[in-house]
Amino acid sequence: MTVIADGSLRLDAGPVDYALLGFYFLLVLGIGALARRSVSSSLDFFLSGRSLPAWVTGLAFISANLGAVEIFGMTANGAQYGIPTVHYYWIGAIPAMVFLGLVMMPFYYGSKVRSVPEFLLRRFGPFAHLVNSLSFALAQVLIAGVNLFALATVINLLLGWPLWVSIVISAAIVLAYTTLGGLSAAIYNEVMQFFVIVAMLLPLTIVGLYKVGGWNGLVEKITAANADASAQLSSWPGSNLTGIANPVLSVIGLVFGLGFVLSFGYWTTNFAEVQRALSAKSMSAARRTPLIGAYPKTLIVLIIVIPGMLAAVLSPDLAAYKAAGAPKGAEITYNNTIEVLIRDLLPNGMLGIAITGLVAAFMAGMAASVSSFNTVFTYDLWQTYVVKNKPDEYYLRTGRWITVIGCLIAIGTAFIAGTFNNIMDYLQTLFGFFNAPLFATFILGMFWKRMSPLAGGIGLIVGTGSAVTVDILSRNGVLDLSGQGASFVAASVAFLMDIVVSVLVTLVTKPKPDSELVGLVWSLTPRDTLKHSETGENAGWYRKPVVLGVGVLVLAAVLNVIFW
Repeated sequence: MTVIADGSLRLDAGPVDYALLGFYFLLVLGIGALARRSVSSSLDFFLSGRSLPAWVTGLAFISANLGAVEIFGMTANGAQYGIPTVHYYWIGAIPAMVFLGLVMMPFYYGSKVRSVPEFLLRRFGPFAHLVNSLSFALAQVLIAGVNLFALATVINLLLGWPLWVSIVISAAIVLAYTTLGGLSAAIYNEVMQFFVIVAMLLPLTIVGLYKVGGWNGLVEKITAANADASAQLSSWPGSNLTGIANPVLSVIGLVFGLGFVLSFGYWTTNFAEVQRALSAKSMSAARRTPLIGAYPKTLIVLIIVIPGMLAAVLSPDLAAYKAAGAPKGAEITYNNTIEVLIRDLLPNGMLGIAITGLVAAFMAGMAASVSSFNTVFTYDLWQTYVVKNKPDEYYLRTGRWITVIGCLIAIGTAFIAGTFNNIMDYLQTLFGFFNAPLFATFILGMFWKRMSPLAGGIGLIVGTGSAVTVDILSRNGVLDLSGQGASFVAASVAFLMDIVVSVLVTLVTKPKPDSELVGLVWSLTPRDTLKHSETGENAGWYRKPVVLGVGVLVLAAVLNVIFW
């Protein structure tokens, strides 16, 4: 089942495996072709005409994140760090998703903005809007490159094609269906991809646990193979993940740097996620989108992190790499965690399902980045600053061409992702640069009506510059940070510097009048707008956003205690 040719990793797939993968590609393109029929305006292309039900947008919300961030990054983290990886979910993602659904979606959806940067335009004006639009567009093509690199490695593993050929072919596949059907094609594919991904991860986890003798067997193997086994088997204080030796400072880094700044910054301001909620058919559906998605998000960690831990003890290649201290230039790195587990555990047939799951994950992640990139570039940059007041058909055509350009740029950025042994290090660095300062600007601007337009733009620039500075100091050894603690510290510094600079600039500049901030600032928004009725198709206590939010927080808290 395994072929190692010229010292490189290969998967020995059979005809059944290729047939499954081929059928999947046809299905994906078919969904794109069908979705094209419903695209008659730019709103249809970019936001699905705001017509989708909550369960569809909720699953797409999670599937859009189940790309390289999860499948490559989190399994790699599981192999490298173990149980502390769960903090990305139960301390980070879940509280942030609840906050998005209960607090921030009323402002996003109620203001009828088409993108997150457009909300900044209304709140702060052109300067902050332009800064965020440019930084967001850059971030999305970088993140799209990560997913494209991951997708290309799967094709490379199957066919042995050169990586650059695999990258170009992968980009062409995603480009085809996103250009055809816009966001609707991406979202409906993401819903299907969610189930395909689970169909890959669940049997992989079950087979792996069976092979090591269950959870107790996994604990025994990790204990025997690692000097820091206790750190890998306990979630707190997570010093191996943060790289911070002091346990108190490590916990602060996890709770504030990861749990608050990075996670809230990512889930509440990342338009690649928020765009799915904005496509919902009602305010209630929009608010429930991240809350519905939070339930599978809470549980899916178990079939992502545990496979990573299994790979580190079941794969001789990965175990040797880890024991050697992750040397540079190795053929097998943490990025190959999920691939070596599939290679070593699954027979033909199941191998095809797993390969299709990988492809589905990376296509979902790349499509999310590309679809949000084309929306922001077309609406927030091209229409706002370059070519104004054209017919809607012009912007629909522009969006399709920008999708092509975004995929071409992602081909270049994919090679950047390939230079990291664990792409989660790279992704967290990007989130620290772009999402952390944006979250600070949003929170301050949403709850402090005095904050001025100039402060919004300058705060973003200083915050991003601060994160970049911390990253440079860390990479050059000036700051002694290992693990992913550097990104936690960089994000925290970016957040705090943005807050401080924004306050200082606000005190010496003129704010916007209250009349221009209604619906954009908490204190000036009518209470009726923030409550919303739950009648008709939204009726039922179990559909109330607060009930859904409290329920998933309780579930996350229980799991936190179990894996303490």
